[in-house]
Amino acid sequence: MHIVVCIKQVPDSAQIRIHPVTNTIMRQGVPAIINPFDLFSLEEALRIKDKVGARVTVLTMGPPMAETSLRKALSLGADDAVLLTDRKFAGSDTLATSYALTSAILKLSEEDPVDLVFCGKQTVDGDTAQVGPGIATRLGFQQLTYITKIEDLNLDAKEIVVQRRAEGGVQVLKTKLPCMITMLEGTNTIRFGKMDDMFRAARYPLKTWSKDTTGAEETKVGLKGSPTVVSKVFVPKPLAQKATMIEAEGGSPEALASAAVEAIFGAQPKLADDLLARAAAGL
Repeated sequence: MHIVVCIKQVPDSAQIRIHPVTNTIMRQGVPAIINPFDLFSLEEALRIKDKVGARVTVLTMGPPMAETSLRKALSLGADDAVLLTDRKFAGSDTLATSYALTSAILKLSEEDPVDLVFCGKQTVDGDTAQVGPGIATRLGFQQLTYITKIEDLNLDAKEIVVQRRAEGGVQVLKTKLPCMITMLEGTNTIRFGKMDDMFRAARYPLKTWSKDTTGAEETKVGLKGSPTVVSKVFVPKPLAQKATMIEAEGGSPEALASAAVEAIFGAQPKLADDLLARAAAGL
């Protein structure tokens, strides 16, 4: 069984700063980490490896410095790692990124067919949750998103049973392999790397692939293949308005609720008229 885990190196969101003039993210001096959501998917892939002896390949697209994230994944127990890096990939949006990663997965499949692809739910720097489903669509894989638990994996029947968080409850889904899975945060506990894996990660001859290695079309990656562009990044201005303490005689829930409603209508004079108009219109 061959599992590919797609990860991304992102700036530590707790230390991100925005340039006051250019309104872009200042990456200088900000530590780079593995996208936290990707770690839950990596851990789940490693648990499958522990149970059935799967081969786990970690894949990322980014600058050469993304090597550190791949070696971190190797130290946790991944078997192989591929860095997809090329100046032609610069400026890729989610559409172009999913295409580039798909081309690399297809290249990996030539040597060993891929049965499972794991992706993080989303990234902390983009928050789109589009790359994983984009990869699944391009590969023709079933996509299982927002997964909380893998209940069963039958390699003989090529079937997987998972639990998926949904509005109002949990869905239990079964599908055929191959498929793409995104794990929810908090669904498992990230392991600590073993000393042997740490030494192996430090010595591992990292595979570095370019656009030409994967056979990706130049018009489908980078800025040429990106129909969307981030024009501006900014920090929202903090609200200057202070909270208002609402008090009511007696302090009963009914009195407090009535006082709160009066305060809302007092602050929004047009709200009562709008609600009456909607009620009259039957909305």
